[in-house]
Amino acid sequence: MENLIKVAVSGCEGRMGKTVVAAIAAADDMEVVCGIDPAARDVADDAAYEFPVFLDVEDALEDTSIDVFVDFTRPSSVVGNIRAALARGIDCVVGTTGVSREELEALAADAPEGTCLFYAPNFTTGAVLMMEFARAAAPYFPEAEVIEFHHEKKADAPSGTSIRTAQIIAEARKDASGPVSAVPGKESEQAGLEDARGADCDGVRIHSVRSSGFVASQEVIFGSFGQTLTIRHDSWDRASYMPGVLLGIRNVANCEGLVVGLENFMQG
Repeated sequence: MENLIKVAVSGCEGRMGKTVVAAIAAADDMEVVCGIDPAARDVADDAAYEFPVFLDVEDALEDTSIDVFVDFTRPSSVVGNIRAALARGIDCVVGTTGVSREELEALAADAPEGTCLFYAPNFTTGAVLMMEFARAAAPYFPEAEVIEFHHEKKADAPSGTSIRTAQIIAEARKDASGPVSAVPGKESEQAGLEDARGADCDGVRIHSVRSSGFVASQEVIFGSFGQTLTIRHDSWDRASYMPGVLLGIRNVANCEGLVVGLENFMQG
């Protein structure tokens, strides 16, 4: 079939990577042309793959024609992966969290003209809507805290989604007419039991839970005089991310520079 979007999946041996590969294989407008994963040493020559699997990003980029580079790896390797792909003018769709806004901006600035780096803290449509609902509520509630729940093997804490949520709340509060409450912070923590109040992100406290049984869940708790508002999103299966990943792959070629957040493509 002609005009298929040629996709490389970095981290193809991971749980998210395998789900991404399956989602792309089921789509009729794209194909996986290669996988990249150092953990694939024992399976790189396995007939289970219908595409070549490389242990090294540079080898994959050198030997394969790629339209979109998708990365679901680790914070320790994602920056190098993105830099290598962008340098060749390949658009990137990135779901690996733990990369700062400054790093993303620097990567996009060094990329050739016309190349796009699309980064999404969360690829589920429900999580994006949760953040938009939080944006709408933030000006009306003087107190806000975020609790995020993930599986025990998640490599970073707090999650990219919770950080982005806190940033959105802080941005929305800039134009708020009401005061932001000075709730107890680090000064209230008992000696020897520090960090009980969580991480402070732009004035919003984030609490990270890591436990077997979770995939990805988040609560945003707003407080005001005699009332609370709780906004919660739960993802029970990694398949919930796939419509957003495919949306990113289909739209990244129409953009340039750094694009952050799936909401940019959900608005049509």
